[in-house]
Amino acid sequence: MQLVPALCLFALLSCCCWGSPAHRLLLVSFDGFRADYLRTYRLPHLRELVEDGVLVERVHNAFITKTFPNHYSIVTGLYEESHGIVANDMYDPDAKKKFSQFNDSDPFWWNEAVPIWVTNQQQNNGSSAAAMWPGTDVRINNTTPRFFMKYNFSVTFEERVEKVVGWLSSSEPVVNFAALYWEEPDASGHKYGPDDTEHMRRVLEQVDEHIGFLTSKLKASGLWDTLNVIITSDHGMAQCSPEKLIVLDACIGRGNYTLIDRSPVAAVLPKNDKKYVYDLLKHCNDHMKVYLKEEIPDRFHYRHNKRIQPIILIADEGWTIVQHGALSKRGDHGYDNTLPSMHPFLAARGPAFRRGSQQSTINNVDIYPMMCHILGLTPQPHNGTLSHAKCLLADQWCIHLPEAVGIVIGVLMVLTTFSCIVIIITKSRAAPPHPFSRLQLQSDDDDPLIG
Repeated sequence: MQLVPALCLFALLSCCCWGSPAHRLLLVSFDGFRADYLRTYRLPHLRELVEDGVLVERVHNAFITKTFPNHYSIVTGLYEESHGIVANDMYDPDAKKKFSQFNDSDPFWWNEAVPIWVTNQQQNNGSSAAAMWPGTDVRINNTTPRFFMKYNFSVTFEERVEKVVGWLSSSEPVVNFAALYWEEPDASGHKYGPDDTEHMRRVLEQVDEHIGFLTSKLKASGLWDTLNVIITSDHGMAQCSPEKLIVLDACIGRGNYTLIDRSPVAAVLPKNDKKYVYDLLKHCNDHMKVYLKEEIPDRFHYRHNKRIQPIILIADEGWTIVQHGALSKRGDHGYDNTLPSMHPFLAARGPAFRRGSQQSTINNVDIYPMMCHILGLTPQPHNGTLSHAKCLLADQWCIHLPEAVGIVIGVLMVLTTFSCIVIIITKSRAAPPHPFSRLQLQSDDDDPLIG
């Protein structure tokens, strides 16, 4: 009897929350959009979207906190050691191949994982589209999105939006997943640094105008009410300074190593004696951590891939690793992913999302299973957890631990009270009637009292 009311209560609560999400999604990345920009600057268009949907204040991104690795983590749900895009510049020791941001079209680098646009086209006859999201112009698993634009910095945001909205508006084929990438505010963050509020305010206000333009185009096309939109970023940005330089040339000759990937996480390939190179670098600067590959902390999930070089250098926040004494950037990213300055944000709205929901954080690998859920896809193996995003989704039963404890206690109290009432009623009905009888005196061995 106690189990039935509990199940009924659970069903009642579930009915309030569960429904069917619309299976269409647009994923947008504004590169280098630091989480606290949303609080620091006036961004009315983004705020309007958040008020109509959900906000995650901080996304805990993958280490290293650079552009190519994190964009691939978002769309695969994998840490960088698992999906194989471990840096913006890579070297594969077996194939003896080099990868860079300007030489990235070889499927060899991308085929260790299956991104969501491929899975979407392999399941349910879906069609994908992409405007310059990293990797979308590569034949990954022998597949590209049905529609895509090769990367071209000169193509404006408005032109990219027009293309994406056109693809999403097409009736044949129906595009149910699209991805859109924009370089700002990352480019300006590198140039000026996030502490330059005068320049960054102008840039962020322009980004907000871009969001307004995207919103207006989706409304004009009739997509706004049926399309789910996620706006996020790959990483944040830290302020750098000319006084915070780690000059490798002052510690080690260039003939001893090859620098594969650069600051603030630098990948070092020793040419001869690894221990000799390691010892020199270990004592180079107090503001740089030096790890042999096998020593890299577990929390980075950045050890088990052949493309991770034998020695990894990690600069402290705001410090820059250079070979000679020059600073080319006022802002940078790539640092330890626990630093608040490295965290981006996530905002989303649409029929699949709750309205007005907000939570403090998720991992960027959690975005992938959430997107698969919205699209109705069976996800590939991944490192994310859908339950971390359940409070963002309209069809998921969301309850926090204190609320859960309160409900359990409340249910137990109700069931206990109900059980007691049932027991009392049952006993009162079962007890036989007592006939009237004369009061009997109890006696013992003593003589009765005579009055």
